[in-house]
Amino acid sequence: MRPVVPTYCLIQGCYNPEFEAEIEKTKKICCKYNQICPTERKALNDILKELLGKMGEECYITPPFWCDYGYNIEVGDYFYSNHNMIITDGAKVKFGDNVFVAPNCCFTTAEHAIDPEQRKAGVEIAKPITIGNNVWIGAGSTILAGVTIGDNSIIGAGSVVTKDIPSGVIAVGVPCRVQREITEQDKYKYPMHESLRDNKPITY
Repeated sequence: MRPVVPTYCLIQGCYNPEFEAEIEKTKKICCKYNQICPTERKALNDILKELLGKMGEECYITPPFWCDYGYNIEVGDYFYSNHNMIITDGAKVKFGDNVFVAPNCCFTTAEHAIDPEQRKAGVEIAKPITIGNNVWIGAGSTILAGVTIGDNSIIGAGSVVTKDIPSGVIAVGVPCRVQREITEQDKYKYPMHESLRDNKPITY
């Protein structure tokens, strides 16, 4: 039976045999996943279906990938993450549809106690993370416990997201702050390939 991790209250997170047994089991699955060639999509998906709490259509997580429990992670349709995604999922981590995660990103629901004696005793707290639809997380970003990122937003590379980010914005920095809204003009920021102008798929 899976242990229930209460959120928004201090728990005995470290030095807890029940949690440690679950994490050990998950690390073995992640290790197996990370030994598979990234081009072996079916073999990778078979493991993800076993590991994750929910997995949508056309999802791909590029190895290596590490998490603590797996079953606290929900991934929507057309999810993609590049190499080295880490999710410490003591609480729920939920991704919407069409989410892109660049290399070396970390999503951590865990916070240790502020009081040093509690922290030394292994007391911690877990807060859920929610990522909306059509979100792009830039390379090397860290999303901290309790954060929600709204639909259609972009998190710039190297950001540390400590607070909620609204929908439809570009946010960047340490700590991450909103820079501006995404507008219709952003469709024209880069030159358009001729195949897109003709409504044809791009070919290389």
